[in-house]
Amino acid sequence: MAKSEEHQAWLADMEAKSRAKQAGFIDGISGKLRRPRVSEPPAHPFRGAPDFWNAFEWPVDERVEKFRANFKAAGGHSERLASMEEARAFIAGKAAEMSARYIIRQNQPELDALDLEGAIPDASFSVWNSDPEEHWKARAAEADFGVVIADYAAAYTGSVTVLSSKDKGRSVSLLPTVLMVIIPIERLHTRLGQILINFDRAGRENLPAGIHFISGPSRSADIENDLTIGVHGPGVVYTLIVG
Repeated sequence: MAKSEEHQAWLADMEAKSRAKQAGFIDGISGKLRRPRVSEPPAHPFRGAPDFWNAFEWPVDERVEKFRANFKAAGGHSERLASMEEARAFIAGKAAEMSARYIIRQNQPELDALDLEGAIPDASFSVWNSDPEEHWKARAAEADFGVVIADYAAAYTGSVTVLSSKDKGRSVSLLPTVLMVIIPIERLHTRLGQILINFDRAGRENLPAGIHFISGPSRSADIENDLTIGVHGPGVVYTLIVG
């Protein structure tokens, strides 16, 4: 017998022994459970969420109430404001209260119109990716405040969705000490599924560089279950529901 044939025979023998050992192990479990061994994969007649859940919807005021309660339960802060002018005043007030001296924001038309620079004249501002020579991750890491516009929010989980692009760097929401997230009320949905389906419809080739779900400040309890805030991201997060 040639070496290659001998090797193939040895592999086949090893596989047969392995499968026999596996079958014996499963048979032993079945015997102890006093159940017949399952030889066929179970049927999955339903895919995705059931119809009653797809139809579940809160009215807008309840969406706001539930989102704020869930976000606060995770350690975040949440406000409902009537207009972008109120959001501007709120952020300016918190910047004065916390002595924020350096603020970075997304490069978005809504934030251009907000004119935070005029509202907080004592702070230095950076607009993400507005200068190709700048080291933007370093600028975000040293910022006191990061200001972003939410792409979506889900009331049931108290989660904000922020997408990444060349004008919406993920570092703006991940690295500053304090994060301010403005949520236009028409982007606040009841269920997370109402948000995720948009990514399915867009198709893989149209997905953004990053999809980030934010539910309160950064929290970690990896070491001896000792909860620490602000280890992997902002330690203080405000969501401002506008409208």
